[in-house]
Amino acid sequence: MRYFFKKTDRLLKRSDFIELSDSGQRLTTRLFIVLAAPAKGGGSRIGITASRKVGGAVQRNRIKRLAREAFRLNRHLFARPLEISLIARRAAAELPNRAIALALKDIYEMLPRQIEN
Repeated sequence: MRYFFKKTDRLLKRSDFIELSDSGQRLTTRLFIVLAAPAKGGGSRIGITASRKVGGAVQRNRIKRLAREAFRLNRHLFARPLEISLIARRAAAELPNRAIALALKDIYEMLPRQIEN
């Protein structure tokens, strides 16, 4: 089991985000919008977006840091590699770290079932 987070584990290119928004399945929760699809390459990758509507830079960076950490710790839940685009919603900035981490864990547990259906 890998518990590290490399640059190769991130979606970096705009074209990757656009392709995922066109072909990925959408899951909407109170805190996040998730777009996911089976990965074409090696392992699971994640891209995290938090616009200025979510809050100031400190709040946006906190949400992104928590999302990366939750992904790093829970990627073993995916039976096959996934590409995930995670879009933070305004409600996420108002919650404590523990609540966000639990919501992300629930999302990561739910994703493999959503993609298969």
